Amino acid sequence: MGRIIIVGDVHGCRKELERLLKRIGLRDEDRLVFVGDLVGRGPDTMGVLKLVRKLGAVVVRGNHEHKLLSFRTARLRGEHREFRMGRSLREVAARLSSEQWSWLASLPLWFDLPEHDLRVVHAGVMPGVAIEATDPNVLLTLRGITDDGLPSSERGTRPWAESHCGPPHVVFGHNAWIAPQIHPWATGLDTGCVYGGALTAMVLVPGERIPDVDQRMSVLVSEPSARPYVPIRRETGPSPSG
Repeated sequence: MGRIIIVGDVHGCRKELERLLKRIGLRDEDRLVFVGDLVGRGPDTMGVLKLVRKLGAVVVRGNHEHKLLSFRTARLRGEHREFRMGRSLREVAARLSSEQWSWLASLPLWFDLPEHDLRVVHAGVMPGVAIEATDPNVLLTLRGITDDGLPSSERGTRPWAESHCGPPHVVFGHNAWIAPQIHPWATGLDTGCVYGGALTAMVLVPGERIPDVDQRMSVLVSEPSARPYVPIRRETGPSPSG
């Protein structure tokens, strides 16, 4: 049995992904899992997709993959001209083959690894709400919880992960930060590679459970970004857009 390697938001940063996997020493028996948002913003989305699929990785759907799929639906209906989507994703949409579109549509909203007592989801989960009963949009865009206890995609709200009590432990991405987000029952892996931060992965040996907060960094590996590909919105503080 190999290791489980869970990788944060790649956003088209193929070279950083290759270097991260080399740093980890990826082996044939290892199992790769991605938290979503492979696509858009960075320099080589198509290269990332080719590499990830060649490696046979599991990928949960991110909000950027979901946006691509929503754009395709709008295009099939003749409504795509009014669809709001950034230039980088429109460029990706123009290059995807039918087979690649089908693969994107097959990506699950979450992925469980019961042997490690963990769940991988792109953005987050609502504390106390069964994931099967959760609005998919929440799983794709959640950042925090309002004072009224409602899910929010906005920055500045109380992080959902502070209130999440497992099991399972939730490993997520989406909400880019300058360092991994470490909570008792959740770990955020998006460290803003596309913004000049780093690409971060969690590496677990067979049967290993998530270490406690004070030991969590021992299972995390990061590869610095070559450069910022997208500027950080400074007015939002240290957390760039997810």
